Amino acid sequence: MRLAVLAAVAGVALLGACSNQPKYEFAEGACYFVATPDNEPPRLQKIADDQPQLEQCAARLEEMRLRFLRMGGSNQEIAGAYQGRFIFVDREGVKIGKSLTGSRFFAMARTGDGRLAIPGAIQRDETGRPIAIAAEPATK
Repeated sequence: MRLAVLAAVAGVALLGACSNQPKYEFAEGACYFVATPDNEPPRLQKIADDQPQLEQCAARLEEMRLRFLRMGGSNQEIAGAYQGRFIFVDREGVKIGKSLTGSRFFAMARTGDGRLAIPGAIQRDETGRPIAIAAEPATK
C-alpha cells in the first residue's frame, strides 16, 4: 500500500515537471507580443515598457491588432503577455490566462462603439446588447 502511494506521488510530480509549455522571463511593467513563428515555439517580443496595469498592456495590443488590420492583415486575434499573465485580444474583447493553451477568463468587453471596458461598466439595452456611449456622427 505504501509503495503504491509513493509511486502515485512520484508520477504526479513527474507529470508536473514535464510540462511542454515554454518558460518565459517577464520584466516588471513590460508588455509583450507573443510571436508564433511556424514550426517554432512561441516567443515574446517587447512592445512597451512602464505599463502600470494589465489593461494598459491590453490597450497596446489592441493598437497593434488594429494597425495590422488597417495594413491589410486578416488575423482578428492577437496574443500578448504582462507580468506572467497571457492576454488575448480579439473582436469580442480581452481574455486573460495563465498559459497560452489553458483556460481563458473574460477581462474586458467591447462597448457598442467598439471600445474596451470592464464588463460591469458597459451600458446595455433591454435585450442585453451594448449601447454605444459615443454620440452619433452628425449628418451633413
